[in-house]
Amino acid sequence: MTDLSINPNLARQILTGFIKSEITRAGFSRAVIGLSGGLDSALSCALAAEALGPENVLAVRMPYKASSRDSLEHAQLLIDQLKVQSETIEITDIVEPLIRRDPEMSKPRKGNILARARMIVLYDQSEVFKGLVVGTSNKTEILLGYSSLWGDMAAAINPIGDLYKTQVRQLSRAMYIPAPILDKPPSADLWAGQTDENELGFTYEDVDKLLYLLVDQRYLPEECVEAGFDKSFVDKVVARIRRFQFKRMMPIIAKISNRTIGYDFLYLRDWGT
Repeated sequence: MTDLSINPNLARQILTGFIKSEITRAGFSRAVIGLSGGLDSALSCALAAEALGPENVLAVRMPYKASSRDSLEHAQLLIDQLKVQSETIEITDIVEPLIRRDPEMSKPRKGNILARARMIVLYDQSEVFKGLVVGTSNKTEILLGYSSLWGDMAAAINPIGDLYKTQVRQLSRAMYIPAPILDKPPSADLWAGQTDENELGFTYEDVDKLLYLLVDQRYLPEECVEAGFDKSFVDKVVARIRRFQFKRMMPIIAKISNRTIGYDFLYLRDWGT
């Protein structure tokens, strides 16, 4: 009923093909990826390196002064393993003037500033490297809105956005992502001791099973309760999916013409391509 197992070889073939076709379709041959030291960015980087060749992938480490030293070291493990190109650009001096303006700034607000500053750096490097930015958000994060709009969600393409976190782990294991990255608790590394699951209030393993029923199998919330999920858990997850729909869309345009971007003008094939 909630079998989230994937065929790693087939998924690998599909996703590397996706990266190569989408990047070359746009007239590029290179990719830029923000490498955090976490599992999602590691998998996106490995897929891009396989699709385009490691020499055509730039992995950018963007530490903040409070970032875990492990994050830098784990990112370096992958850089060394894949032989991709790399840059390390600290963002402390970029964000501190804004953060210092409000001594009472909340952790989530500060985290959003860090995420968006990293995207400024990443897109600047994409111009230098002449490569498209490849995304690192998985399906679980996207559905739950657990990401920063115009921050870690910003990318030209996203090869792992249709993989739940547990599926990201399966494919990462098949692609020999280094064990320290595979084994550590998922974290955005936005402040000391921060972990995804503590912040969300549930585990990825549990929520992935529920999301699979709600989204992929089209279960109604009450059917998920009948299937054995706690009602308060189901209600919380459904509320998050509904609340954060705006994060999964381009800005909505008010329609006043016959052909509106996002409504009637949708595809390049509309122009005969």
